[in-house]
Parts: sequence; structure tokens; C-alpha cells
Amino acid sequence: MTALHRAVLAIIGYIAALGAANWATSHYGLIPVGFGQTATAGTFAAGAALMLRNVIQDHIGRGAVVIAVLFGSLISALTSAPAVALASGCAVLISELADTAVYTPLRKHGWVRAVLPATLFGALLDTVVFLDLAGLPVWPQVPGQLVGKAWAVAVPVAAVLAVRAVRTRRLESAG
Repeated sequence: MTALHRAVLAIIGYIAALGAANWATSHYGLIPVGFGQTATAGTFAAGAALMLRNVIQDHIGRGAVVIAVLFGSLISALTSAPAVALASGCAVLISELADTAVYTPLRKHGWVRAVLPATLFGALLDTVVFLDLAGLPVWPQVPGQLVGKAWAVAVPVAAVLAVRAVRTRRLESAG
């Protein structure tokens, strides 16, 4: 798979994740996420979107991220309750800018070293802004939201690390 194919898949995944996050939250409200915590139903998809943003930036650049955010917000507006779509649009804008501010300078130190702190910082801002603007209780929900988003980030990051380890072993054994 070429870098362009990966980038296109990341953009499609990102836009779909934003739409899915808002649709799920609009339709299902709060769900259990583990450790006795609850979060909005779209939390897993929102966490995945935050991480996919970094993939898009790596493959195409920040301009593509802005376009993906706009399309994702449009899909959200069409599939979600208006209050959820507005809260999401504002939260995504703020959290993506913060994520980019952390991710970009750290990227030269390695992908994992950049994606984890950037995504977690973006997730915290996304959570606080979204919950506040959506009219949901903020601080009682923050722990559950962060647990859900941590799951959404940890699983794909672990998968990427596993794939990289397999590739490295194959290259070492072939060489």
C-alpha cells in the first residue's frame, strides 16, 4: 500500500470517525467504558479521529487536516443533533490545533513519542470543550471520556507497533 493510499484511508477514517462519534452520542448518550466510568457513546470514535489526524498530517500535511476537519464537521452537522454538532465542531477545532501544536515539534523524536502526548492533550481539550458546549456535566465525565479515548488510541498504536516489529523482523531475516 502506498503512502497516498494510506493517507486517503486515514482521511476517510477520520471523517467517518467524527460523524460516527457525534451520531453515536446523539443517539445513545452515555455508555460504560471500563473501570466504573461512563463516557459519551462517541468517545471511542472521537479518540480514533484524534489519532488519525496525526496520520493525515504525516502523509499529506496540515492543509489536508483542515479539509478533513471541515468535511468531518459537515458530516456531523448532517447526522447529529444541532447542539452536538456545534459542540463537536468547536471542540474539534480547538483540540486539533492543540494536538498539532504538540505533535509537530515532537514528531522528529518518533511517531509514538509524538502521537501519545499530542493525542492525550487533544483528547482532554476535546472532552472539556465538547461536554461544556453540549450542556453535559464536564468534570464528572472527564475521567470516563479519557478512559474511552485512551482505549481508542492505545489499541491502534499497539497495532502499529506490532506491524512495525513484524516488518523489522522480516527485513532482518531477509537481509
